[in-house]
Amino acid sequence: MSETEAGSMASVVAALSKSFYQVPPSAVPAMLDCILVSTGLSPSSLFASLLYDFPRILKDILNEGDNLDADKRLHLVSMVGAFCHLLKKTGADSDAVGSFVWRCFLPLAKVLQPLQHDLLNQITESFIDVVIETCSWEVLEATLVPIFLRSIGVSMGMLRNDDLGFYEWSNNSSKKDLSDVMIDPLMDKELLLSSSNSFKLQTSCNVLSVILESSLQYIQTYTLPKPAKREESIADKLFVKVLIWELCNMIERMLLHSPEHRSCAVGLLLLPIVLKALPVNYSFEISIRGQKHVFSREYFFIKLWNCCRTLFSIGPLERREAYDILSLYFSFSWSTEECEDADSDIIKTEEFGIRAEKEFWDEIKIGLVDKESLVRKQSLHILKMALNIQGGNNSVSSISKRNMSENHSVPHGVTKREKWAYKEAKSLGVGNLPMIDDLIINSQQYWDAFVLLYEMLEEYGTHLVEAAWNHQVSLLLQFSGSYLNVGTNINKVHTQFEIYSETFDWLSILWERGLRHDNPQVRCLIMQSFLDINWENYGNYIKSVPETFVLGPFMQGLNDPIHHKEFGVKGVYMSRVIQGAAQFLRYYVSFLAPRKCIAFLYNLASTAKHQSFGRAGLLGLAECIASAASGIGMLNHVREEPCKGTFPVEFVSEMENQTDKKELLDIFRYVVQSSKQHFNPIYRLQVCGKILEASVYVVCPFDIPLEILLLFISALPKEFTDYGGQLRMTVQRWLSGCGYKDACANCSKSEIKMWKSLYDFPQSFVSNNLSANVSLTYDDEDLSAWEYEANRWVKMLFLAIKLEHPLEPIFVFIQNNGTNILKENHDTRYVVVKFLILVLSLVSELQRAVEYVNKARTYVETTSPGVIDDLGFIDDISEKLSAEFLYLLDDLIQFAKQSCSVFWSGVVTDDTALPGAVKGKLGGPSQRRLSVSATTAVLQAMMSVKAVSLILLWCNQIKRDAQHNSAFTFIWQFFWRTTRSSLSCSEIGAEISLAAYEALVSVLRVLASTYFAHSRYLVEESEQLFSETEGRPHLDYMCVSFIQNINDLLGSGVLARTRRAVLLDIKWLCLEYFLSIPSRALRNGCNLEENHTFISEDTLKGIFGDLVESLENAGESCVLPMLRSLRMLFELVAKLTSNAAVSRCHLIDAQMMWNLVHSSWILHINCNKRRVASIAALLSSVLHPLVFNDESMHKTDNAPGPLKWFIENLLEEGTKSPRTIRLAALHLTGLLLLNPRIIKFYLKELKLLSLYGSVAFDEDFEAELADNNDARLEVSILARSPDPELTEAFINTELYARVSVAVMFYKLADFVRMVGSPNEDANCIAAQESGKSFLLELLDSVVNDKDLAKELYKKYSSIHRRKIRAWQIICVLSPYVEHDIVGKVVEYMYISLNRNNLPAVRQYLETFAINIYLKFPSLVKEQLVPILRDYDMRQQALSSYVFIAANVILNSSKVVQSSHLDDLFPPLVPLLTSHHHSLRGFTQLLTYQILHKLFPWLNYGSSEILPLEKKCFVDLKTYLARNSDCARLRTSMEGYLDAYDPNSCVTPAGIFVNRVEEDNFECVPVSLMEQVLKFLNDAREDLRCSMAKDVVTIKNETLNFNGDKNCMENLSGGIEGSMLTDVSSDFQKKVTSTKHDKGDNEVGFLYGNDETYQKMAEIERDDLLLDQLLQSRRSFLDRQKASRQNFILVASLLDRVPNLAGLARTCEVFRASGLAIADKKIINDKQFQLISVTAEKWVPMIEVPVDSIKAYLQKKKREGFSILGLEQTANSVPLDRYIFPQKMVLVLGREKEGIPVDVIHILDACIEIPQFGVVRSLNVHVSGAVALWEYTRQQRSQ
Repeated sequence: MSETEAGSMASVVAALSKSFYQVPPSAVPAMLDCILVSTGLSPSSLFASLLYDFPRILKDILNEGDNLDADKRLHLVSMVGAFCHLLKKTGADSDAVGSFVWRCFLPLAKVLQPLQHDLLNQITESFIDVVIETCSWEVLEATLVPIFLRSIGVSMGMLRNDDLGFYEWSNNSSKKDLSDVMIDPLMDKELLLSSSNSFKLQTSCNVLSVILESSLQYIQTYTLPKPAKREESIADKLFVKVLIWELCNMIERMLLHSPEHRSCAVGLLLLPIVLKALPVNYSFEISIRGQKHVFSREYFFIKLWNCCRTLFSIGPLERREAYDILSLYFSFSWSTEECEDADSDIIKTEEFGIRAEKEFWDEIKIGLVDKESLVRKQSLHILKMALNIQGGNNSVSSISKRNMSENHSVPHGVTKREKWAYKEAKSLGVGNLPMIDDLIINSQQYWDAFVLLYEMLEEYGTHLVEAAWNHQVSLLLQFSGSYLNVGTNINKVHTQFEIYSETFDWLSILWERGLRHDNPQVRCLIMQSFLDINWENYGNYIKSVPETFVLGPFMQGLNDPIHHKEFGVKGVYMSRVIQGAAQFLRYYVSFLAPRKCIAFLYNLASTAKHQSFGRAGLLGLAECIASAASGIGMLNHVREEPCKGTFPVEFVSEMENQTDKKELLDIFRYVVQSSKQHFNPIYRLQVCGKILEASVYVVCPFDIPLEILLLFISALPKEFTDYGGQLRMTVQRWLSGCGYKDACANCSKSEIKMWKSLYDFPQSFVSNNLSANVSLTYDDEDLSAWEYEANRWVKMLFLAIKLEHPLEPIFVFIQNNGTNILKENHDTRYVVVKFLILVLSLVSELQRAVEYVNKARTYVETTSPGVIDDLGFIDDISEKLSAEFLYLLDDLIQFAKQSCSVFWSGVVTDDTALPGAVKGKLGGPSQRRLSVSATTAVLQAMMSVKAVSLILLWCNQIKRDAQHNSAFTFIWQFFWRTTRSSLSCSEIGAEISLAAYEALVSVLRVLASTYFAHSRYLVEESEQLFSETEGRPHLDYMCVSFIQNINDLLGSGVLARTRRAVLLDIKWLCLEYFLSIPSRALRNGCNLEENHTFISEDTLKGIFGDLVESLENAGESCVLPMLRSLRMLFELVAKLTSNAAVSRCHLIDAQMMWNLVHSSWILHINCNKRRVASIAALLSSVLHPLVFNDESMHKTDNAPGPLKWFIENLLEEGTKSPRTIRLAALHLTGLLLLNPRIIKFYLKELKLLSLYGSVAFDEDFEAELADNNDARLEVSILARSPDPELTEAFINTELYARVSVAVMFYKLADFVRMVGSPNEDANCIAAQESGKSFLLELLDSVVNDKDLAKELYKKYSSIHRRKIRAWQIICVLSPYVEHDIVGKVVEYMYISLNRNNLPAVRQYLETFAINIYLKFPSLVKEQLVPILRDYDMRQQALSSYVFIAANVILNSSKVVQSSHLDDLFPPLVPLLTSHHHSLRGFTQLLTYQILHKLFPWLNYGSSEILPLEKKCFVDLKTYLARNSDCARLRTSMEGYLDAYDPNSCVTPAGIFVNRVEEDNFECVPVSLMEQVLKFLNDAREDLRCSMAKDVVTIKNETLNFNGDKNCMENLSGGIEGSMLTDVSSDFQKKVTSTKHDKGDNEVGFLYGNDETYQKMAEIERDDLLLDQLLQSRRSFLDRQKASRQNFILVASLLDRVPNLAGLARTCEVFRASGLAIADKKIINDKQFQLISVTAEKWVPMIEVPVDSIKAYLQKKKREGFSILGLEQTANSVPLDRYIFPQKMVLVLGREKEGIPVDVIHILDACIEIPQFGVVRSLNVHVSGAVALWEYTRQQRSQ
């Protein structure tokens, strides 16, 4: 090219470059054509020049900034368009196309950002058009495709893995080498192809997708112009096939690589386009690098499915991506016809369908129950696509769309709420329930119903689920019964559902979603629906219910407290859901394969480990386990019988292997242990009983290893399996055989094996299979483990023992080995200790057995004789064992002496190193700060002493005549030597002394039980022990020595702090047992003259001081021993002070008691846990009868004494602790009953107890009494109440404080009745005075107290309760009313009766008054008769006096009954005509009772001639007897008046026992007046309903008025005229003049009186001003009316005041034309006015009752209003998409139920507010405000 041509070309290129900024892309081809024609340049030269200049242009564009604005984008598109046009002009020039790729396209693809891919796509499409037109496919094959495939591979690391060679595009020799193409330095070829500078993933995917899509379009639309082009077409198709092959392989790698690659593959149209291409190329064969490959659509689908399977197993995010892939699969997986292409390379393959894969349906099921809602929605979408079910969120099944106009009936047996929900669902087109006779007839309808129910659970409201659920599920179950295969012939898939889609398998998905629904009402509905299924109708197919559902969601639902509302009510721990679940599981397991039964039961019990069960849930689990086990047990029971059912049962010779049973029993143990966290004993008993029942059914104890069996039995609570326990007999029956199973062939052998294990246990336990000369050390933990193991064995031994299983092998073992073990040298060996542990376990168990047998024989009338007979062999065992123990006792004593030398020898061992577990720690009860060898030595000594003590105690009880001198001497010597041992200055010596005192506890326990008279003489004979007593009492000297020695040890400071705390506990425990020695002796009748065997006064004082000083800092473990010691000390003082020579005040004075109560009070308030035992012990020790009967302890010098101070504080604090005040009331009233003269000091406290009330039930209190022996013992000491039945019934209720006071005064009334008799004493006088004082105190309170005197109070309020409590006690105190106080009492009573009180209170007032008038008959005529004739009295008070008078007549004695009748009956007769209906009915009822009781002969129809008054009474009685209303009234009160007894109603039993259980409010029965009022109110309500219906009918007729137009116009005109008249100034004032003024006025008018004229003129001016004012007001109202918006809000369905008030305010803000409400009286409500802030004055309020809504809406519709509803329905329109009409009526639904169905039918449209949160509802006020604002916004915009 010459320079001129070059310059011309440069100028053209420069001009073109500039023009590209201004010329649109569509005009570029025309512009280029003009340039080519005008300049004469060739297209190739112009193309080359432009292409050469492009890198510079691109660099200039990029230098201006990375962001491409619209001009730059237009410039690039125009320039690329120019290149493409020129390429088309040049023709099929591969070199030019290749140059364009390297110099233009690839640089652009490199620099464009991911957000500019639309530009890249546009450029790529333009380039592909060039390729298509020029047939330059080989360029793509050589450049773009391999480059971008390589980039994708590099992004996945395939270059590093040497995998990229697979994707190298195959080149042939015909292709031109492009290495000589000029590459601009800006973008050289090596740089483009380098792995470090590869193209971005999104760019590569975009370009490849465009290439493939364009290629497919070309092939589909290309038609051959002539046969010569056939070769080129084949080559083009080959390119597409190879491209598809490569892309499919690449997509497979991308789907399994990373989320970014999957996103590109699925979201950037790469995978969709490939899938779209597959139907065209059904299958083909290609050759790549010499290898032939067959590719088909099914081949690729299989790869996709394998990718999805892999993704499913990774995580939830990958699951969602797999669902996206499946969505594309189902979108493009249509069935294609045979390819019409005649190419020989098309190969037909077998069709693959994911629907036929079981794993596909399993993954869909998993997704449908996933926790994430998005996953569930995707899974449902895939299911719909797989089943070819159309529809979106509001899809309605064919069932629900079926004949909407038909009038289907509601299914029978549904509730009223379900009927309402059915109607609403029917109106919405959702869940339209077919009739009972309708059935699902094909699988398509089945899946429609399934999807409908699933979407309801996910999207719709509760009422729709309620409407559709039960019946739709029943239809699904009916279909499954008729068609066992759930799905067929869906999209030509014939058999894929037959195996994998069982009905219950898919229904379990619905059940699971329902049981996990957010709405508890839905959860209850689903659970009840599931349990209501009659499983017997489905037979063997019940096993289709997935086990994963039963063990997972179903058990989780069972653990949901919402299903167990009645659980625990009145102590009944059961619910209907638990019963239904148990019944289902029993039936479920009966169809499991026998080999799977135990595995299922194990998995069921294992849910206790995997879930945290609540109380109801754990009991439900136990119930289900027992029920399932019973089903398995019954199945095993019938194995050998012929199968009588229609279902197959698989039998096996052996049910399951023993390992499964062992694991099953172990998991049962875990469930039992889980119940221990719930403290109620009744609840625990039920759980343990059910688990034991399951064990009896399925586990033979003979097949279980002994260790597992021991662990299980020991897990059962001791109180249930001990003697007399509720589960003991069940355990014994289980251990005696195979439970409910038939005896198997190997049962006898297994039983022998079990007993052999039990008999061999002692030998294996003691020796532990080690040689005899092996010596081991041990510590406290080892000792505890051995004791636990031995106790387990002994417990099971005595549970399994029977007469046919004697204990001879045990006796033989003890006899043969006991002496040898004890006599051998076992200084540090464990054998002897384990032997002693075994012996002590036997002794302890036998002690409990003998105690129970003796108790049962003593109280044989309350014990089953069979139980005693079964334990008759215990006596023989006791005799034999005691003989063996006596034989070993001497050897044991010698061994104990040898072992105890460690305590006082002073030499332990040379090894003083502490073990690693103790070193550096303070130590504790099980961490002795001794070396291992020293610990072993002291533990052996302690165990030997304990063994001697307990065996001695046991043998002494069994063989009282035997000689035990050596044993008693040993224990006394041990006591003496321990308390007299020298104090050690080292920590090791102190620890050894501590161990000696620990062993002393068991010694003192024996001495406390057997001291007198068996061992007393031994003390006297042992002079060497008491040589230093110098005449002091022996026990006194020993006690002083013990206290001094142990205090010195505590004060030495050598023990660690925690070890000192342990020693303190031991000190108080020893002191308790020591003090019980003389206490027991005194109770056994020891003579008090032998004072040398007792404790001296100084020692008692010292002990008392020590106790008081230590009490306030006492730890929890030593509180009980200290308080018991204090109580026994008081008992000793009481015995000593009974001697005239000793005074109590000399021993315990007031100051000492002050110190005691102060320390006790500090102890009480510092105790965080209010234990029953400690509270009871505190009360019984501090408030001891010894000091309580001393008046100086209660009051001194007009100031509270120590006991008074303590009781005041205790009761004040007890108001916050119910158990404290109940126990205090129990003990205090018992003491006051014994000491009536003390009551006068505690009137205030008794009043507090009388008015006290707190929580009704304390389960922890019940649990402590049931589980804790100490609690039962201490409470029994307090139980001084003379009425144990009431105490037992009410001790754990809020009533007990009041009950105890009532019982006390009721029993004291017996003393009052003795006043004046020969038996009168000081207590009688004191009881009478105390009762009077307390009665007057209470009466004064009810009359003058600020709260108790209130007349206005709410029912069940605190005031109401306190009034009832006060009058209940006042009724009990009625016997204390005497002549000296009756006047004051009657005055109080009159004031109270004339005040307003609720009937529950008045009935006690009336009962008290009746008893007063019966006790003092003279008051009837003096006071009661005048009161009845006071007809201006309050109706309430008059009703009470009528009841009082009637009962005084009916219940008075025969002596005064006639006079009372004469005085009281006449005033009652006029009240029969009272204007007040309740008083009239009340009087009629009582009058008839009087006439019926006292005048039975007074009948109508008598032939005799009667005087007038008798005739009147005859007719009166006849009317009251025969009138239907009176008869109905009497029927409703049937039995009340006959059962009423005023005398029994003032006793504690009458007040607190005869109560209504259903309404246990303060034990108050329903009064007669309440029953009368209820009857009358019901009758009046019936009348009101009838009248209301008539009014509604009239209003509806008015609203439905459809007269002629003229009539309507006249009517409206008349109304309008009347309105104008009302607001006009044309009105007259009525002037009423007297007859004197009239004449004067006439004269004035006649004579023209100036003053009169002046007044008239003023009146006229006033009228004119008023007229102007009214006119202005009317104009203002017209303007206001014109400015209002044309909408009316209907809120008649709402009933909550805040919502209505808020809507009124909203309507005023948006200037509504009206607000319709059900009752306009609501606007007078204070809460309404507070919220509305006067809005009701400015908004037209329209009263539209609920029954008139339909008529009102129809009337408004005729007036041109559009009727809209704000409700979520199937066809509701989102608020932001709805165009509101100008005139509308908006209806709001109820707060919960929404708009009723019958109203929805009238609506023109339903609108809903789009919601995106978790809570799918808005407050109705908020919803209305949002809707009104949207209406206002639209109107303003117009």
